[in-house]
Amino acid sequence: MSPQRPRRRPGRRPRPKQPKGASRVGERFEAVVGPVAHGGHCVVRLDPPDARVVFVRHATPGERVILEITEGTDGDRFWRGDALEVLEPSPDRVTPPCPYAGPGLCGGCDFQHVALPAQRALKTAVVREQLSRLAGLTWDGEVEAVPGDTDGLRWRTRQQYVHTPAGLGMRKHRSREVVLVDDCLIARVDAREPAPGIVVETVAPHEFEVAADGFWQVHPGAPRILVDSVLGMLAPQPGEKALDLYAGVGLFSRFLLDAVGERGRVVAVEGDRTASDLSVRNCPGIKAQAGSVEDVLATEFDERFDLVVLDPPREGARRPVVEQVVDRAPRAIAYVACDPAALARDLAIFAEHGYELRELRGFDLFPMTHHVECVALLAKSDSDLR
Repeated sequence: MSPQRPRRRPGRRPRPKQPKGASRVGERFEAVVGPVAHGGHCVVRLDPPDARVVFVRHATPGERVILEITEGTDGDRFWRGDALEVLEPSPDRVTPPCPYAGPGLCGGCDFQHVALPAQRALKTAVVREQLSRLAGLTWDGEVEAVPGDTDGLRWRTRQQYVHTPAGLGMRKHRSREVVLVDDCLIARVDAREPAPGIVVETVAPHEFEVAADGFWQVHPGAPRILVDSVLGMLAPQPGEKALDLYAGVGLFSRFLLDAVGERGRVVAVEGDRTASDLSVRNCPGIKAQAGSVEDVLATEFDERFDLVVLDPPREGARRPVVEQVVDRAPRAIAYVACDPAALARDLAIFAEHGYELRELRGFDLFPMTHHVECVALLAKSDSDLR
């Protein structure tokens, strides 16, 4: 499993996109930038005769820019582009701290050209829009800063480079091309690359063994803020039964064990065998099951659980898993999401079964990028929880 967050489930590569007419790549347009969109770009609507939506990187809402089309043909519903020149800058625009951030350069960071508070405002807008459009929900919260970075930099504890004969590099956006880099400014100086072996991570008062090439949160402040949020929302009680899904090496399971005590029970389900095996060592007393969460829940642990923690990959839990969770009739569910669109879709499914959103927090665990982490609390609509 990738050491980077967000995670993806393994699958087949998508087929190459077939052209739908003459290419428009390289053409330039002057336009006013519209709202931020999910994925690290902003929406631009071109005027006729080239009326199209263009998803533009390196821009900020309200700016007037010269954009260049990077992907698109006459037959496409939308195009992609880069803002090459800013004619009327936003007051939130700054000079990117990294010399490799910008059109045609490293594709790792989306928002280095935006002041850090404004980055969080953009992420807040995305979370709100996704919840409203996909789940019919209103959220008035704000994406929160998390201790552990330096002005949005030097937070990645793990970093993967492309090794070339000329040196280390990073991929361009949506490309296999490599940009050579001397230093990645979002990586910690002591960041390590994936490698065989076991490392030890600490979330006081516990230590966790993690495969060096396995999953662990890359922002140093992430494990603590996520544990505190999940436990604070669930308020686990001694003697309760908890189900930890997509449990990894047992981060949440370990703290759930502390809370439910010897009279309680914690079951951890994780698709990666190595991580599941390590969770047993990290969490003495849990029942760990390796396998697809959907498959495991379809055949095992068909019993009532008081609490559920969901921490799925980027595409979310999806209907089969959501309905299996509902079937266990938990009093509270904590959903940890690295994609607000997937979260919103799953919240809509939970709502069909009477589970409503009671609380949601957003965390800026990936400064300078468009990624945002959310923790949501769900409970039955007729319960008195919270």
